Amino acid sequence: MKSARSGVPSGVLILFGILLFAASLAMDFMGSTFRGRGAMLTAGILISLLGLYSFPSQRHHRRIVYFIFLFPLLFTFFVTVIIPLILGIGYSFTDWTGIGFKKFVGFSNYQSMFRDPAFLWSVMITFLFVLLNVILVNLIGFLLALLCSQKLRGIGFFRAAYFLPNLIGGIVLGYIWQFVFNNVFIKFTGGVSLLAKTNGAMAAIIVAYLWQSAGYIMLIYVTGLTQIPGDVLEAAQIDGANAVETLFKVKLPMIASTITICTFLTLTAAFKQFDVNMALTNGAGSVPNFMGAYLSNGTQMLALNIYNTAIAKNSYAVAQAKAVLFFLILAVISLIQVRISNSREVEM
Repeated sequence: MKSARSGVPSGVLILFGILLFAASLAMDFMGSTFRGRGAMLTAGILISLLGLYSFPSQRHHRRIVYFIFLFPLLFTFFVTVIIPLILGIGYSFTDWTGIGFKKFVGFSNYQSMFRDPAFLWSVMITFLFVLLNVILVNLIGFLLALLCSQKLRGIGFFRAAYFLPNLIGGIVLGYIWQFVFNNVFIKFTGGVSLLAKTNGAMAAIIVAYLWQSAGYIMLIYVTGLTQIPGDVLEAAQIDGANAVETLFKVKLPMIASTITICTFLTLTAAFKQFDVNMALTNGAGSVPNFMGAYLSNGTQMLALNIYNTAIAKNSYAVAQAKAVLFFLILAVISLIQVRISNSREVEM
């Protein structure tokens, strides 16, 4: 009876906090002008957490404390990711203007999206860009990691130098490379900038992205390589394995989890490429005939296409539909990649 009586105040606190929380959300959705909504929301959360902490359960008290400490992160994730995702999916079926909507339009935004040659072109070149960059960034990053994991004098300087481009913001980096292509490389390309043609501009974006990303991936590979036990490498050397055999039969299998992480990071980052694309070419580039249409966005990848649809064309509903499709593509491909990589880790 003692635990039951002591449990009454905590239950009351939890219930009261939930009611305050629900009431503040209800007022917000109903458009109330009451200025204390934020204070009610905060008070409801804090009172509920206080009720959980004082809950008379020795068995589950540790879990409750863990939850209380995790709650700020979980709440932030819920507010900034889960709720916008759900609302965004809903807005994609409306005539949303960025401020509000008047009616539901069903799948018309998605139909408009798939009828747009510029969008389909952006999807196609984005997949090509991702494929090339996942291969090249991981290959160059791994080769740099092999170099920077050697016991050489001043190796720390080289690690820092290779990583330095990653610290430069994408917008600034894009303008730097734009200057390089238009004022330096032009001397080796017959006076014609690499950015003047669509194919050359796409190659320029890939070069700039490699320069930015390879050093970051290199550090992850360096961490994986340095964690390989020295006695394993010594045993391979005693068994007569040369450098190539040691690389493919010892080092690569032992950093399989690192390869999975790097592949996932490069895959998602390449799909979401925006800032370098905007600063370097802003999506410009002529495509004379694609699906019977002339395109002027030959280097505009998917993220930049969504941005321009919303901001430049003021078509927020269609842009939201594109963003939902973008999310589905990225989620499915990422899950497939992780699953394949994990199965290969087991085989290796």
